[in-house]
Amino acid sequence: MTPMTFDDAMAYALTLSDTERGTQYGRPAVKIVSNGRAFLSPGHEPHESFCLSMDRDTIEIVKETGPDTFYQTPHYVGWDAMLVRYDSPDPARVREMIARAHDHAAAKKPRKPRRK
Repeated sequence: MTPMTFDDAMAYALTLSDTERGTQYGRPAVKIVSNGRAFLSPGHEPHESFCLSMDRDTIEIVKETGPDTFYQTPHYVGWDAMLVRYDSPDPARVREMIARAHDHAAAKKPRKPRRK
């Protein structure tokens, strides 16, 4: 089994409805077109994992049931984000979590414009 890459994760995320390539904190991301919310980005560990935006309850469940794939470093604890290892033994579950992150982001209200 070949490990997933960030490009693979982005390519899959871009097959989901209402998505586009964008940036988050100056780095590549996949966003929801209709509300501007990013749900997939490289994260702070870009060589070993990528970051998904997800609700905290789901994050806790997924970390407990798939600790070899899903985790948080101290940077992410307390935030709606988790890391996903590229070398996951369960790529189908990773795709399922990307889709859930998409649905979570799509359900949010549009971001307010930043003041200049």
